[in-house]
Formats: sequence, structure tokens, C-alpha cells
Amino acid sequence: MDEFTSPTTPAASSLPAWPPVAVPGQDPALGASAAEDDEPGQGGEGAQLLDELREAIARYVVLPSSAALTAVTLWVAATHIQPALQHAPRLAVVGPAKRCGKSRLLDVITETVREPLITVNTSPAVVFRAIGDDPPTLLVDEADTIFGSIKAAEKNEELRGLLNAGHQRNRPALRISGPEHKPQAFPTFAMAALAGIGDLPDTVMDRAVVVRMQRRKPGERVEQFRSRRDIPALHELRDRLTAWLRPLMDTAADLVPPMPVQDRAADTWEPLVVVAELAGGTWPERARAACAAMCAAEVGQDEESNVKTRLLKDIRRVFACYGDPDTVRTRDLLEELLKDQEAPWAEYRNTGLTPRYLGILLKDFGIQAAVLRFEGGRQARGFTRTQFTDAWARYCPEEQPPDGIGETTRHESAVLP
Repeated sequence: MDEFTSPTTPAASSLPAWPPVAVPGQDPALGASAAEDDEPGQGGEGAQLLDELREAIARYVVLPSSAALTAVTLWVAATHIQPALQHAPRLAVVGPAKRCGKSRLLDVITETVREPLITVNTSPAVVFRAIGDDPPTLLVDEADTIFGSIKAAEKNEELRGLLNAGHQRNRPALRISGPEHKPQAFPTFAMAALAGIGDLPDTVMDRAVVVRMQRRKPGERVEQFRSRRDIPALHELRDRLTAWLRPLMDTAADLVPPMPVQDRAADTWEPLVVVAELAGGTWPERARAACAAMCAAEVGQDEESNVKTRLLKDIRRVFACYGDPDTVRTRDLLEELLKDQEAPWAEYRNTGLTPRYLGILLKDFGIQAAVLRFEGGRQARGFTRTQFTDAWARYCPEEQPPDGIGETTRHESAVLP
């Protein structure tokens, strides 16, 4: 029998079959009327299951926000339909210090996701061989021991590449394998949750639903998690999620829900919104609200990107101070940047912004200094204004004035004596 095909119901009998037979969209313990209400958007059994899962997670862990609790709930449910997904979002559970609830959240997640594969450390070779067409859910605790220092991150660069590649379907890793040393493609596509102190590498965070844990305040109470007592109830909830979602694989694969964000953020959050659409009720609205709020919060967390965007803005200001000339010498540009006491450039990398660091920061925008000719025929290294116009438009566009105001102001300034 195909894994995703509903088993046929036994012949009619005066006595109900036991154990109950799974029916698509219906909990075995519920009647047919519940299944009829479980179409996407109707808020039937699926919405009830997500509500129960949300409550179960909140019983043991204090999440930083209601949006984060919604996101974790939907992420767990999405693991049950991984083969139907185009993208496999990472769940980055990070915190600034110990005792923020990261490992406890991972404990609860482990018992509710599909086919958990948990480790505190691993090698790419192990992960390659664990992932198949219906992949497990990778769960990595103490991720700071893998990526928390420059030395550790360099040692585990291959694992970082695997996590990045596995975010999108059809990104296999090629390795020489077997006695004949032939290239073999290993699948990488799998959902993964990583918990640790401090941020994960930027490229992993960019592919993740980020939950920034905090220590509980006095008065914030949770139940103690005890494996022998609590795991059976979580497994029962997990099995009900499987019974609800696995028969809906084809429906999930065809859904392309409208998203409140774009680009990679939309790719990462789409599986969560798909689950919300399957559940119906208030979940689609809650999912999109959580997506918008949490993505907006992460915009301010990417320090390196913020520095580069700040540099572009400050260079635009320097050009404006000089009257928007066609060219500016590197020496003059740096001098003006270092004058601004509110900017980070005087203390950048402890030594201050130098021509070398300036070149590194601008490299990703395709901007580099060149030898140019200035007044008096003198040559010096510098930049042209046109080198920056595309980057300014893309990464720090100026706010446009209301229609008509800009044209009037420019015209009036042009005729002033």
C-alpha cells in the first residue's frame, strides 16, 4: 500500500472496528463529522490539534512571545509533511546565556516532530547517510560547540554547508564513495532545529525561523518535564498530527499561499503557513502575523548587514557634502567618515576604518576603488558616484517625497540666484 494512501475501511459491521482505522483528515477517535469539517480553511480537527500542540509546548517552556509560540507549533507540524515541501526551514533556538530554556524546548520538540534524529554533535558523513527521500528531523543541541568560535566554525564548515544546502530541495552533496571511488549524490534536504548560546552562522540564521529565548522572570511558571510521565502524552499528540497531515500531502504540495514577506524569508516561512492553511480557523491569520513580526525583528539583528548598509548611507552623505561630484578620493572619503563621532568608523575593528577594510565592506556590492584623474591632472585612488547608485537604490533607497513636492522644490532651487 502506498504510504500516503488511506487504508480502506473494513466491511460494515454492527460493531466498530478496533483499533480504529485512520481516515484522511480524521482522528481515529473522532467520527466522520469531524473529518468533514477538516477541509483547509474550515478550522476543524487540524486547528484543534495545533491548539493542543501549542498548549503542550507552553506547558513546559516560556517562549519570548506569542508569535514565537505560534511559529514553533507550526514548525513542529510542518515536519510531518516534509516530502511535500519545497523548502525545509531551520529552527534556530538561540539565547544569550545558559538556562534560557533552549534544551527544554528541544526536549518537547523531539517528542512531537516526525522521525527525530537528535545529537549534541555530529559529522557531515553521518547526516548524509541519515537523510533519504522521507528524511528525519535533525535536532542539534549545544550548537555553540559546533559554531561558537572561529576555530570550531572552521572545523565544521562542511556541516554548515550541508545545513545551508538542505534548506532547499534538490541540492545534493557529491562525495566519492565505495570501493570503485565513484561520485555519489547524497540528499541534504531535511528540516533541522539547532539550539545553542549566541547566534548561529549568518547563512544558517538567514534560512531559519529564529526564536530568541530568554530566562524566565520571577513569577513565570512552567511544569517540570519528566520523560517517563510526559513523553507518552506528547507521542499521542505526535501520532494524531501524523494521522491528520500525512493524508494531506498532495494538498500541501499544491498550496502556494500568499506571504507577508518576500524572497528567502518567504521560502522559509511558507511551510508553516501551509500547515496553518490546512488547519484553517484562526491559524492562517496567526501564522502570517507571526511571520511578519518575527521577520521584522530579525532585520535589526544582522550586524554585518547593518554595518554595510550604514556605510552606504554614510558614503551617500559624504558625496552630498561635497556637492555630489562625479568622483571622490578614497583619502577624502575616509577622512569624512572618520569625522562622524556618532558613526562606528573611528573605532571599526579597533584601528578605525582603513582603505583595506573599506574595500572589504564594499566588495559584496561590486564596488572597488580605482586610480582616477582629479583636478589639476593629478591621479589618486577613489570612487565614482555612479559606482554607488545601484547599491543605494537597492539597499538604502531614500524616502520619496509626496507627488509633486520634489519637482517643485528642485525647480525653485534651480531658479534661485
